[in-house]
Amino acid sequence: MFPHILLLFSVSLGPSLSISTDTILPGESLSRNRTLISRGGTFEMGFFSPGNTGNHYIGIWYKGLPQKTLVWVANRNRPVSDPFSSELKLLWDGNLVILASSKRQIWSTGSTSLMPNSTSGVLLDNGNFILRKTSDVSSVAWQSFDHPTDTWLPGAKFVYHSRASERTVLVAWTDLDDPAPGIFSAMPAAEGKFLLSLFNRSEAYWNCSDWNEANYGLQPSQTVENTINFTFVSNENETYSKYSSVAPYNLSRIVLGPTGLYQQLVWAKHIQEWKVLWILPTQTCEIYPFCGASSNCNQSDAPVCDCALGHSDHLKLEDHMGRCKRINASKCSGDRKDNFFLMPHTLLPKNSDSFTVENIDACRLLCLSNCSCSAYAYIANCQIWMDEKFMVQHSASVGVFKDFYVRIAALDWKEESKKKGKPSLVAAVVVSLAFLVLLGVLLATIRTRRFARAVDDHLLHFEYRVLKKATKNFSEKIGEGGFSSVFWGALPDSTPVAVKKLANQNQSNKQFLAEIRTIGMIQHVNVVRLRGFSAEESKRFLVYDYLTNGSLAAHLFQKGSNTLDWKTRYNIAIGIAKGLEYLHERCRDRIIHCDIKPENILLDSELAPQIADFGLAKLMGRDASQVITTMRGTRGYLAPEWISGGAITSKVDVFSYGKMLFEIISGKRNIEELNSDMRDYLPLQVANSIAKGEEVLPLVDRRLKGLVEMEELCRACKVACWCIQDSEKDRPTMSQVVQILEGVMAVEKPPIPRILLQLVGSDEIEA
Repeated sequence: MFPHILLLFSVSLGPSLSISTDTILPGESLSRNRTLISRGGTFEMGFFSPGNTGNHYIGIWYKGLPQKTLVWVANRNRPVSDPFSSELKLLWDGNLVILASSKRQIWSTGSTSLMPNSTSGVLLDNGNFILRKTSDVSSVAWQSFDHPTDTWLPGAKFVYHSRASERTVLVAWTDLDDPAPGIFSAMPAAEGKFLLSLFNRSEAYWNCSDWNEANYGLQPSQTVENTINFTFVSNENETYSKYSSVAPYNLSRIVLGPTGLYQQLVWAKHIQEWKVLWILPTQTCEIYPFCGASSNCNQSDAPVCDCALGHSDHLKLEDHMGRCKRINASKCSGDRKDNFFLMPHTLLPKNSDSFTVENIDACRLLCLSNCSCSAYAYIANCQIWMDEKFMVQHSASVGVFKDFYVRIAALDWKEESKKKGKPSLVAAVVVSLAFLVLLGVLLATIRTRRFARAVDDHLLHFEYRVLKKATKNFSEKIGEGGFSSVFWGALPDSTPVAVKKLANQNQSNKQFLAEIRTIGMIQHVNVVRLRGFSAEESKRFLVYDYLTNGSLAAHLFQKGSNTLDWKTRYNIAIGIAKGLEYLHERCRDRIIHCDIKPENILLDSELAPQIADFGLAKLMGRDASQVITTMRGTRGYLAPEWISGGAITSKVDVFSYGKMLFEIISGKRNIEELNSDMRDYLPLQVANSIAKGEEVLPLVDRRLKGLVEMEELCRACKVACWCIQDSEKDRPTMSQVVQILEGVMAVEKPPIPRILLQLVGSDEIEA
């Protein structure tokens, strides 16, 4: 009788999938660890449990990766607790459902256009799960691509119907362990715009309307009247299809993360991890709820979030939004005894109301007179904020820094003071020690400020006599260029600095100061920090941090210098590219250096590169093109458009970078080779070798004795050849250069630039 019981038990479970397949038929189900696997083995579908939550969901993920990477979740709002007694089932009416342990239906495709008994479900190799007629594989009645969660895959489309008010929406997970809808969404809007916003709220914290310039992997197309489709494109645009952002990596996705960051990632097989192609917004502090109510957000420091007016809930920052909770939220006292908490040097939040008042005191009184006013700032006129849910940025790399005053009700202030009570002995000791530390910092600051006046949070204005004394009357010259000389110096607090003496400029003090202030706010690990300046009459000086290892040129070209090994050279090449990417694409105003060469690359104590001598580089608006009218740069690194009179863009820096990259590879100067047999000119030799498929190792600096990473060498040579193409349109951007060198982006074989072919006859090349 026992075998019959087993048989009855097995029949009662109903049909289920027991072998690997990509298809589910009517009456079949998935439970336990049974899954669907796409035909090519790229994607898998079944039950999964994120983190240690104990919740289970039906989802689709990449198969075979070291860490499970989800791309779609069905029941994100209604998890099940037991995957063994729950199931994903294709009903006979053609709908796919999830049944909990009680056989209660908790999720369904809910399609009404299906044919009973004739529908099958298939997991495709692009990550799309579809329901279609078994007799007609081209008919799709329902597909997961039309109902995305937080991920957008190649082949999917965002659709916006203006008349029907329908649109495809990405909604972020709540956190890394909870796929429930979070607070951020991404969606298309009218007129080809794409918005990132707080979910179910109209305001956007980022939008892009110029797709040709942004190149964020999205492309709108007008298909029918009042309908816009956005297609996920793998390559950045048609012009740069030669720099493939996917192949040979194949796996690519666009994700809206729990913290509101929108990014495209590709899977790099050689390092077995996801690499970021682009990310929006570039600064997390641009996202309002990133830290929470009444908080300081400091992009360049740790911790990022400073809960100045409250407390932190101590959750992991990447898992949770709004970690700052307000303790003393403003309760209007009905009088003018409320206090204000000062947040100095901040990038002010948006959505303020502006009023004309005489001074900052009048602004303060205006805020106090209105119970709805929660903060104020005074910048020529009075700005007040009516919402406590603001976040300010502190010490950001761009923007105008002002004092921001946050209102704290007098009643709350008194209550908070009572709670604190009398300090204990331990607390008194801690406070005393903190006071001594603070006193030391203040004394050091006072000592520094004796010889320099602070212009803002970043720059100091030095008196000429101070710099003259610091450099011992400019006696120790450490560098020289066409328009400047550089001297070693030591400030009164013994801080070593490099003081650059500029040639006389016809620029007014006002123009010089405006430009220096903008440049002084640049903060990047691969760009030399500008400490301050001096401008007295016709004297112009720039004061930089002193880097102990000098210039890249000294290490590459000077006899007796220590040979930089290949790994160090390659890391230097990547670091310079990242610095230029920052200047070109990350600053509020695009900065073109105009004179990239080894002499202008300095190395710190760990041989990490920093771009220098950009003090008078032209600042360009993002829509500017031909704004530089006089030739700048150094022979051997000049792009052709300087000679031809073409538009000067950031691609002149790309050209110079390519010429310098040849020098990093070979250890030889471009300018020296220009005076010798042109057939030995390294850029020509490298381009010719790549075109013919020949080895490039013989062209590497002999001092390296062949100890190079061949894959990195090939990447560097191809990048260098693409960077020196004749037309600026054929050169990559610096962000593409970084991605290629890091192995994220593949690159085609470059053609030999025409400018190189003109150096020697094409017959000699072919010979």
